[in-house]
Amino acid sequence: MHRLRERLHARRERIRARPTLNTLYRGTLGLVGGMVLVLGIVMIPYPGPGWLCVFTGLGLLATEFAWAHRVNAFAKHHYQRWVHWLSRQHPLVKLSVMGTTGLIVLATLWVVGAFDLVGRLFGVEWHWLASPLFTP
Repeated sequence: MHRLRERLHARRERIRARPTLNTLYRGTLGLVGGMVLVLGIVMIPYPGPGWLCVFTGLGLLATEFAWAHRVNAFAKHHYQRWVHWLSRQHPLVKLSVMGTTGLIVLATLWVVGAFDLVGRLFGVEWHWLASPLFTP
């Protein structure tokens, strides 16, 4: 593992020595890290790896950008505080958080037209299933 880290560090230094390649590298890393971060933010209320994608995107960005390192540390700290706070709460509070998350997921699925799409697949065409964004 130590050898791999040394080789990666040496490769990064060779890239850093060439200004055009360094700019391209930083730009590509910024674009990929930014896309992973935005995707993670969108996925936060859904079951799955939302927070993992957020921290992965910030981690990628933090390898080259100091501001991302600070944001990553801030986000991790407050995420841990939230998890710790929630773990100490009464089951009704936990249920409320879960219910609110579920409502956010349902509202988002409705807005993007998922219910209308599934309804049409099964021959159900109720007007209230249609998304407010995609209604003719």
